[in-house]
Amino acid sequence: MKDWDIQINYGIKTGCNEAFIISSEKKDELINTDPKSAEIIRPILRGRDIKRYGYEFADLYLIATFPSKHYNIDDYPAVRDYLLAFGKERLEQTGKTYNVNGEMIKARKKTNNKWFETQDSISYWEDFSKQKIIYPNMTKYLPFVFDDKGFLTNQKCFILTGKKIAFLTAFFNSSLFKFCYRDNFPELLGGTRELSKIFFDKISVLQINDKIEQEFYKLVTDIQKDYSKEKAMQIDRKIFNLYGLSQEEQELIGYIEIK
Repeated sequence: MKDWDIQINYGIKTGCNEAFIISSEKKDELINTDPKSAEIIRPILRGRDIKRYGYEFADLYLIATFPSKHYNIDDYPAVRDYLLAFGKERLEQTGKTYNVNGEMIKARKKTNNKWFETQDSISYWEDFSKQKIIYPNMTKYLPFVFDDKGFLTNQKCFILTGKKIAFLTAFFNSSLFKFCYRDNFPELLGGTRELSKIFFDKISVLQINDKIEQEFYKLVTDIQKDYSKEKAMQIDRKIFNLYGLSQEEQELIGYIEIK
């Protein structure tokens, strides 16, 4: 994988999720108060939301004030006032502790970012709008989902962008991947695996052409609309055949679903 034209990046660290991750109701309230707020509010997926070929959207949204975008928060008064309600001392990125009306308030960790910005600069913010694979950073189930809807993710996810994204989604969800590479990822408590980038770099993946990528794009988008075991097995068989596995080898691997 280290030779593929791909990028793997962390999801977004806010340093204060209770302020920056909001409900659908709060999103609507902010946009109704100031329609311009919609420019910096985006849907977000968390690690726990990711499933094999799918996700369970929890109707949560991120106030996406990335430092690398250099926003002026006064251009978004509804969002500014909402964040200020949490206390500027709490949102400052100084690492200091403040005494506010007799209560000790711990600010976010020290960075060069402003009080209304997320903790990470997110210089790769454009990648969230590209076709990408989203997967948890730690998981027992090894689930991967193809995303072309521009979801943001929290720090419990990785995003993978680049070429042949549909095929890679199918390969990572396949029984072949689980059979060959599950043990490449270190096991943590309770059978959970750590899916860090350094472990993906060592995985060998068959190079494919654009025609095959288009075939997998149709298969992946179809199974994500309406998941079934039969469709997953069909994708498995296609991958088995691409790799030239014999019938005996295919039967040895079988259909692997981690539960």
